[in-house]
Amino acid sequence: MMKALVKILYSCTMATLLMVAALPAAAADAVDAEQVPAPGSYLGDRAELSDLRSFLVQAAENNNELRAAFQKWQAALKNSARADVLPDPKFNFGYYTTPLETRGGPARYKYGLSQSLPFFGKLGYKEQMALRQADGVKAQLDSLKLSTFYQVKNVYYEYAYLARAIDITKENIELMKYLEKIATARYTTGSAKHADIIRPQVELGKLEDKLNSLIDLKHPLAAKLNALLDRPRGTGIEFPASIPIMFMTDSDEALFAELQEYNPKLAYWETVVKKEEAGKGLAERNYYPDFTFGVDVTEVDDARNPGVIGDGQNPVMTSMSFNIPIWLESRGAAVDESQAKIIAAKRSRVGLEQQLRADLELALYKYRDAGRKINLYRDTLVPKAEQSLGVTMEAFMTGAGTSLDLIDAEKTLLELQLAYYRALTDQAQKLAEIETLVGRELPCEFHGSLLKKEQ
Repeated sequence: MMKALVKILYSCTMATLLMVAALPAAAADAVDAEQVPAPGSYLGDRAELSDLRSFLVQAAENNNELRAAFQKWQAALKNSARADVLPDPKFNFGYYTTPLETRGGPARYKYGLSQSLPFFGKLGYKEQMALRQADGVKAQLDSLKLSTFYQVKNVYYEYAYLARAIDITKENIELMKYLEKIATARYTTGSAKHADIIRPQVELGKLEDKLNSLIDLKHPLAAKLNALLDRPRGTGIEFPASIPIMFMTDSDEALFAELQEYNPKLAYWETVVKKEEAGKGLAERNYYPDFTFGVDVTEVDDARNPGVIGDGQNPVMTSMSFNIPIWLESRGAAVDESQAKIIAAKRSRVGLEQQLRADLELALYKYRDAGRKINLYRDTLVPKAEQSLGVTMEAFMTGAGTSLDLIDAEKTLLELQLAYYRALTDQAQKLAEIETLVGRELPCEFHGSLLKKEQ
């Protein structure tokens, strides 16, 4: 943008040289001591574009919260794998401290095995509950992943805006320095007032302070991005060259449908509903008894009297037992509890869906509003502000304008330039928010974002 003004400055310098020719040598040297910056020098050293996608890959692989959530999901999967397993069989052993006299001989000890079997369907419902629990943890992992990606994109785009803000502020500082030189030269000839020197100096101080603030902001933004990527705090991050203008290709109807289908927060509550439904089925099965089957062997010594039937033979006994579910009130309360949890989960999902739809509606509005501002600043306001600054510059060179008029025109252009890149950043950040809401990356058309005069 400011490079277009360089041409104006060169043309205006010709008029200035006519005045400077009549100045004392010292005054002429003051103007020549610092020439107008050459085209391209305002941008400074530009690092290559940082790869946002590589940052997302690093976040997916290294982010500590994501890795912790992944391990929780793995633990939930392992838990579901053992949910339908029968209880361990029991081995029992008994020793008679005083031998038990039987016809076949004295009994010394006995041992046996028993196995409990839940009523039909109970293990299946337990497995369903564990599986739905694992699905819920997976949905939370997906939600955290989307949230992490959004944070990475948000910081990245803010970092890119910071790069443009620093560049533009540096350009305006160079312009203000040049104006200060011109005002000083004119003051030495008596064609300008001392206030014409003070005003550029004041504005220059304000711009330098703004530049220092912007430069200082680079470190916390980089630290935030490094934290999301689990990298050392001091790891350097190159400034992105620009933020492209992004146009979504999906319709609003498709986005709202995808929100309902893919949003992991909604998916989480669906898993909760299914889990509680399985829990209700299990609670209803608790009205029926569980069974235990066993076999016991009694170790018997030889009979004291010979010729006894069954002499020394170890008797074997099979057994079957079951619990008697007589506390019906407790079991009924468990069923009612599960039903209440189902209703609560469904209500939570409906309420969350309404909130997410409202959030998507607002995000779409802000995305479109940012796009409208991008077009307005790029096609209308910034070009007109550049023309205004050029006209004011010419008037100042010829003595028809004041430094105050020139500073006002320069401030207006600076504000519009920053507003353009702010709108560009807002659009990219809102698109990232929309992707978080719908649960997937959206196909977009990309266009260049640098103002025409900068390219």
